[in-house]
Amino acid sequence: MTRLARTSDGRPLVGDGAGFVPLSSVDPSLTTIRDALPVAAAGDLPSLDDSSAELISSEHLSFASPFERYGKLWGIGLNYAEHASDLDEDRPTEPASFMKPSTAAAGPGGPIRLPPSDVSDRVTAEAELAVVIGRTCSDVAVSEVDDVVAGFVPVIDATAEDILDRNPRFLTRSKSFDSFLVFGRSIVTTDEVGPLDGLSVRTVVNGDVAAENRIRNMMTSPDELVAFHSSVMTLEPGDVISTGTPGAEHIAPGDTVRAEVAEVGAVAANVVR
Repeated sequence: MTRLARTSDGRPLVGDGAGFVPLSSVDPSLTTIRDALPVAAAGDLPSLDDSSAELISSEHLSFASPFERYGKLWGIGLNYAEHASDLDEDRPTEPASFMKPSTAAAGPGGPIRLPPSDVSDRVTAEAELAVVIGRTCSDVAVSEVDDVVAGFVPVIDATAEDILDRNPRFLTRSKSFDSFLVFGRSIVTTDEVGPLDGLSVRTVVNGDVAAENRIRNMMTSPDELVAFHSSVMTLEPGDVISTGTPGAEHIAPGDTVRAEVAEVGAVAANVVR
């Protein structure tokens, strides 16, 4: 499985289930993860067999977020009908999009830092599949989305639910606290994941599955989300579309949250205040 990742000290890597090598060791022209995204979208990442370096086991590496610099961070609300019914909201008839600032992003392990309790005392965590854009594009047809997507990464989204409940116009604020978007340690290329429809997404808190659903039950599929948003604005390498959660769970200091996406991977984070 081809993965793009970065070490905790910022070194870009490419690897598979067995381990990683420096990205530049397979192609000296690729010095950052962002450099590799268009190559991944084209399906042209060099083989690990071409590396001039020895494979290093993941167990001997410490990982940061795979992005050295974040692009636009899109989120999608209520993309599973069951989640909308849990919140007693009508399922939207088109993508319920919002954006998060890059300062909300955190690497694997987090932690998710809750705001002071007098600011918000009811935060939820949500597992999601995120799509990573690999090529600059606009007005992309659904049938051509595979040509612009570099890969996928699991994420944990978080929401200050009590802020949102006060007024739906407070959505951006409720989603934008530092550490409220935790990225998995690696981007898995599309050719290694295969069809998404049958894959499951699970929100797990303290080892218990709080919510689970399959991507086929999304109102708007990942490919459709890319096409839709490319008609709103130009998408660029490093932009991320987090495709919605099967369900949220309230979290408190001391909890551990895990997002699990079949064939893509998992990411966990501790919760602190």
